[in-house]
Parts: sequence; C-alpha cells; structure tokens
Amino acid sequence: MLDTLIAGLLRGNVYALGAVGISLVFGVMNVVNFAQFSFFGLGAMLAWFLIAQLGWSFWVALLLVAAICGALGLLINVSVVRPLAKYLPLAAMLSTYAVSQILDNLSQIAFTAEFRVFPKVLPTSDFAVGNMRFGTSDLVMLGFTAVVMVVMALFLKFGKVGQAIRATAQDQEAALQMGIPVGLVQHLSFIIASALGGIAGIFIALYVGVANPTSGLSIGMTAFVAATLGGLGSLVGAVLGGFTLGILEAFGIHFFGDTAREIIVFAILIVVLILRPGGLLGKVPLISAEPLTGTFLGKGRPLRIPRWVWIAAFVVGGIVIPLVAGDYVLITGTQVLVYAVIAAGFTVTAGQAGVLALGQAGPIAIGAYTSALLTLYLPVSFWVAVPLAGVAAAILASVLASPIWGVKGHYISIATLGVGTVIVAIIRLVLPQGIYGIPMPSWGDTPLASPVAFYLIDFGVLVVTLVVMWRVRHSHLGRVISSVGSDEVAALASGVRARDYKALAFAISAFFAGVGGSLLAHQYTYIDPTIFTMLMSLLVVTIVIMGGVSLSHGAVVGSLILIGAMELLRFTPELRIIVYGLVLILVVRFRPGGVLVRNS
Repeated sequence: MLDTLIAGLLRGNVYALGAVGISLVFGVMNVVNFAQFSFFGLGAMLAWFLIAQLGWSFWVALLLVAAICGALGLLINVSVVRPLAKYLPLAAMLSTYAVSQILDNLSQIAFTAEFRVFPKVLPTSDFAVGNMRFGTSDLVMLGFTAVVMVVMALFLKFGKVGQAIRATAQDQEAALQMGIPVGLVQHLSFIIASALGGIAGIFIALYVGVANPTSGLSIGMTAFVAATLGGLGSLVGAVLGGFTLGILEAFGIHFFGDTAREIIVFAILIVVLILRPGGLLGKVPLISAEPLTGTFLGKGRPLRIPRWVWIAAFVVGGIVIPLVAGDYVLITGTQVLVYAVIAAGFTVTAGQAGVLALGQAGPIAIGAYTSALLTLYLPVSFWVAVPLAGVAAAILASVLASPIWGVKGHYISIATLGVGTVIVAIIRLVLPQGIYGIPMPSWGDTPLASPVAFYLIDFGVLVVTLVVMWRVRHSHLGRVISSVGSDEVAALASGVRARDYKALAFAISAFFAGVGGSLLAHQYTYIDPTIFTMLMSLLVVTIVIMGGVSLSHGAVVGSLILIGAMELLRFTPELRIIVYGLVLILVVRFRPGGVLVRNS
C-alpha cells in the first residue's frame, strides 16, 4: 500500500502542477482555457529540442521554455481571449479550443508527430521504497511544486500585483472601480499560467520518459479535472485536487487495473461535484443560468429565411446532389448530414435549456454500439435498429447523467463531459477490440451500400430531425424548456421543475446523438472506442455554435462549414486543422451568435 501511495503522490504532483495554471486563468477571467493543454505538449517538445538537438542544459531550457510559453500566452490573451471574455464566455472558451488546435498542429509541423524519447537529464529511478522506484527527477518536481505554491501564496498575499490579481478574481467590476488595471492583471495571469504550463510539460515528459506535440490533451484533461476537483479559481484547491486525484487514481488502478483509469478519474469528479458543487475548496456557484450559453441567448435574433430558400435547399440537397455528384462528394455529404443530425438535436440542450453539454461522444457511442449489436446478433433490421439506438442512447445517457442536474454554473458542463467520458470508458472496458462487419442497410433483399444510397438515407433522417426539432421548439414543451435556459430563477418561481426539464432536453439531444451514432456505425461497418473522443464532442459543440446555438437548421450550416468546406484541405491534415481553428476564431469574434444570427 505504501508503494501505491507514493505512486499516487508522484502522479498527483504532475496533475497539481498542470492544474495551477488552469485554475489561475479561470479565477481571474472566468474562462476555461483549453489552450493551456497545448502548452504541456509544446513545453515538452521545446525542451526536447533545446536539450537533445542543441545540447543546452536542462535548467537553461527550463527558463527559455517558460519565457516562450509566457510570451505566447500573452499573445493569445491579447488577440483572442480578452476581446471576447468580458462579453461572451462561451466564445472565449471556444477560441481557446481553436488556439489549442492551431498550437498542436504548428508543433506537429515543426517537430513531426513522432514520440521522442526525452533526455534523462535527471535520474528517474535512483531511489526505492519496497517495489516502488522513483528518482531525483520526482523529488525535484515535488520541490518545484512546493516552491511554486509558496512563492505564489506570498506573491498573492503580500505583493501589490498579487493583491490586484486576488481582487480581480473576486470581483472584476469592483476591482475596476478601485482603480486596478484589470486588463494588465489578466495579461499577467495568462503569462504566469502559460509559463507554468510549459514547465509542467517538461516535468511530465521527464516523468513519463517521452514527448509528443499532442500529448498535452490527455494530461491536460486530467489536470483540468484536478483543478475542477479542487475548485476552479483556487490555487490551493488545484494542488489539493491534483494530489487527491493522483492518490485515488493510483489506488483505483491498483484494485481495478489501468483500463479503468478514465472511469475512476471522471467518476471521482462527478461524485465530488454532486456532493460539493464548487469543488473541494471552490465557491458554490450562485448563478442559476449556465454562463457559457446564457450569454448567447440574447445576443441576436434569427435571420428570416424566405420559404423559397427552404424549397431550393431541399431540391438541391435531396435531388440535384444525388443525381450529379460523384462518390467523393456523396461520401463527404453523408458526414455532413450525420453531424448535422447530431448537432440539430443538441440545440435543445444548448440553445433552449441553456446547458452546454460537453460529452456528446457518449450517447453517440451508445447509439453506434446498440445498433451494431442489434443487427449483428439479433434479427433486427437497420430500419428498426436506428430508432432503437436513439432510444437506448436517450435512456442510458439520461440515467447516468441524472445526478448532475443540481450542479450549477460552468460545473454542469464539466460534469456532462465526465458523463460522456465515463460512457466511452465503460464501452472500452467491456468491448476493447471494437466491432467488425456491421451490416449495411438493405431494402428487402436489395443492399443499399452505394454512396448515393447512404446519402439519401442520411438526408431523409436529417429532414425528419429538423421537422421534429421545429415542432418541439414551437410546442408548449419547447417553450417551457426555453424558459429554463433564459431565466432559471423565474422558471422556478413559476413552478417549473428546472432539473427535470434539463434532463428531458438532454434526453432529446441524446436520442438524436444515438441516431447519428447508428448511421455512422452502419456506414463505417467497423467501430471501436477510439472513434468517440472528446474531440468528437467538441466538434458537435462548435458546429452548433457556428450555425447558431438556438437554431436547429443552423446545425446544417455549421456542419457544411466545419466538415464539408474543411474537406477541401483533406490533402494536408495539419493545415486543415489550422484553418479550422482560424475559421472558428473569426466566427466567434465577428458572428458571436452564429452564422444565421445577426446582432440585435
């Protein structure tokens, strides 16, 4: 047990070091900074290059990486985050996600995507306790974390700038009235957080022994969970959350094995958020409206689309394209249509109920696996399996998410991310090898395996989805769900059971996510858990925001842009993701309500 405890402390130290920067930015700017994840990978690769390729010393590389990452953090805040954060928290968050994609792919272009053995600049296994071996590198990392926390605590308590940071974190408006230069404080916070992210990346690479440009996402998500566990905005909480998560994870792996790691991590997060909605040391959110989506609801009004446009779109999409397009266009079109179905259903949760659910990959995976298993092992046809997959996704996702609807603020979005991740992790645990030979649809004895057949099936499902979503939006049920998203306090005062309607909205979204997952499974004919990642969830979110968060037909526009138009750059994957990031930044900057919404 002592060995497991030591392993947990070492893991927890890695998570704590990464969580401090995430919590600092959130405390000062109220923004979930996905770009921080990229600094873990970028810091590791820069250090590898400086040490292994240029022969510089470890300590010089450490300082230079901190300086480079701090400068990049300042650039990101000035150009992307700050112009949006004070008006649109969701736009700022999505912009940091876009920046993280750009940074990761620029790093891949510079260093290639290969895993590199990180130089052993410090001994990694020169001490032993029982069967557990650790090294000078681990002790240095523990010491560095302790020094960072002591220096930060003294800086925040006694330093003039540190006190300004604390004041800004508590109340930006009051800080402005007291003459505190909030803009400079936010710049400094981004510099410190980004520098710490780069340094954390170096120690993480030293701990695991390898470096990779995209390695920051995995460790970044775990560090983000640690920061949430401790309480977003609390630096002491970030450290406590990191060590707590590391120890609990180590004991969980000891008893259940490494394959259950993600289940353990996110199950701990969900349990803590239910019992302590603000984290271990964070403040319980007092606001009732979801801050990420609530700011979008009143920023514009839908453009009025003439009836002839709908008729023309139906004719072009349902008749002209199937008749004249080649296989490549049709295959790309099926992807556009499937993601439009998933995203259109998601507008009920994000646009009406006001909950930005970040775990849509979970119900998509449930739908895909349900449909695959039904058609492979039971006498169930494709046409019956598709709606059953949607029902299974709605029921299972709703049951697993049922405890979280009392969580408020940003934490409810993070909790839904945990639910989605746990769903995929359970599937990976039960069916790690994936499923092959999923049947293609057929009509009687006639197989429907051609690209045009798949396209027409998906087009028909999308039309039905849009009609259903239109009916839901204009029904009494839709108006009640919208009242919860617009003003939860007023809805509660009117006798509306907000938790129940949030859960119902999530079930509707999960149904269409399950339908989309079923369509993907039968078109791929093979699925495995690696398909259903956090990136898939974020793609659905960005499609919805791109088209208009409250508009089901906006999901079609978002999918056309982010999937259809991006196919033009398929020949260069790195450049494709960079362009995707730039397009997303431009849209949330100049069309914050989405393409089909204009400013009031």
